[in-house]
Amino acid sequence: MYIIDFFKNLFKKSNIGTIIWMIMNAIVICLIFVLFSNAATAKDITIAVLVGLAAYAVSVAITLSPFGETIMRWQNGCRKIKDEEILARMQPIFEEVYSAARIKNPELPENVKLYMSKDKTPNAFAMGRHTVCFTEGLLSMSDSDIKGILGHEFGHLAHKDTDTILVVTTGNLIVSVIFMVWRFFFNLIIKITNLTLSIVNNSFGTLIAGMITRIFIDFLLVAGMTLWTRLGVAICMSSSRANEYLADKYSFELGYGQDLCNALNNLGGSKKRSKGLWAALNSSHPATADRISKLTQML
Repeated sequence: MYIIDFFKNLFKKSNIGTIIWMIMNAIVICLIFVLFSNAATAKDITIAVLVGLAAYAVSVAITLSPFGETIMRWQNGCRKIKDEEILARMQPIFEEVYSAARIKNPELPENVKLYMSKDKTPNAFAMGRHTVCFTEGLLSMSDSDIKGILGHEFGHLAHKDTDTILVVTTGNLIVSVIFMVWRFFFNLIIKITNLTLSIVNNSFGTLIAGMITRIFIDFLLVAGMTLWTRLGVAICMSSSRANEYLADKYSFELGYGQDLCNALNNLGGSKKRSKGLWAALNSSHPATADRISKLTQML
């Protein structure tokens, strides 16, 4: 059953950061529901928490549905391949790697499809359960390089990394939406209150003081949300980098290890890791040179 496989793959060592972030988002969502419900008794608080968890669960279910995946494809510019020449080249490559992945992992869906984005940077990515997308820039690479890269992306599909990313995004999205709605009504109420007080007191100074107070509080709210999001990035990116190594290993096990190694070299294997703790945490992929080194050891 898919949901069992999803949670089995979710609760693995490489996903510790992601699990922590999901729990933190769930706690924040529940706290928001408790605050907005004005719960006073233990029973009211319990109900508010359960409603918050239910809302989180529903949003995750929608995200993992075909509808959620379609929305994500649209947001990331993934479109069906209409150019017959591109399709004639890429589809056989895709089918070869897909067949190898299905032999290794028969539980992979039978209807994974290939899409293309207009991005000129050579790249490919998987999302959800049925989507592999490559950029227009990837066409500049050799067929063997592309096979190695697609093998890596099927590794993400096999490990359910793509669904995990969607679930993380959904959790943070709920918090962001609630924050934006609360911020809008907070600013609206403050504006109306300040305007009313200035009219009643016939004081322009009251209006200016209220405006400064509103701007200051709004700044604190935005700063808090920004820090929260960056904290999530820092926590989740550690899991993302670990999963990249596992996806590289998957491509190797399919027989495309040398192809992927060559592809990474062609994409810039000599690039050095970004300096600084935040630069490292904010990177979803390990340094290319480190990935090549691990692949070389396996080869």
